[in-house]
Amino acid sequence: MQRCARLVPIVAIVAGSLACSGYRVVRASEGLGPVKRVAVQTLVNDSYEPGLDVMVTEALRREMQKRGGVELVSDPAAADLVLSGAVLKVQTNARSFSSIAFALEYQVDMSLSLQARKPDGTLVAIDPAALRDWELYLTSSDVEAERRNRDEALRRLASVLAERVHDSLADRLLGR
Repeated sequence: MQRCARLVPIVAIVAGSLACSGYRVVRASEGLGPVKRVAVQTLVNDSYEPGLDVMVTEALRREMQKRGGVELVSDPAAADLVLSGAVLKVQTNARSFSSIAFALEYQVDMSLSLQARKPDGTLVAIDPAALRDWELYLTSSDVEAERRNRDEALRRLASVLAERVHDSLADRLLGR
C-alpha cells in the first residue's frame, strides 16, 4: 500500500508534464476511426534523391502498422482510404559555418504532396503543416560519413512526417 502511495505523485507529475508539453497519449485502438483498411501507394519522386520515394512510402506504411487499428492492403480498391502523392523537391542549405567559412552543419528541407481519398472519391484533408519539415546534419571531411549523416537526416524526416500525417488523418477522421 505504501508503495502505491509513492507512485501516485510520480504518475501525476508525468501526466502533467505530458499535458503541458503539447504531447498527447495516442491510443492505438482508436486507429483511424471508421477507416479499417488503408492502401499506401508508392509515392512519386519529384526530388533528385534516388530512393526517397520508397523511404517515405515505407515510413508511412510503418506508421500505419505501428499505431494499429488499421490493416494495410496493397489493392486500393479494397481500401477504406488510399494515401497517394509525391515527395517534392528536397533542398539542402548550409546552416552554420566555421571561422574560416567552412560549413559545419547543413539543413535539409523535405516537403510532401499527399492525398487521402475515400472509396466514394471524397478527400480527407491533411494538415499542410504535417507535410513539411527540416532536419540538421553535421558535415564531415569524409564524403561517406557526410552521405550517411544526410541519409540519416532524411530517414528521420520521413519518420517524423509519417507520424504527423497519421496524426492529422486521425484528427480529421475521428472529428477532433
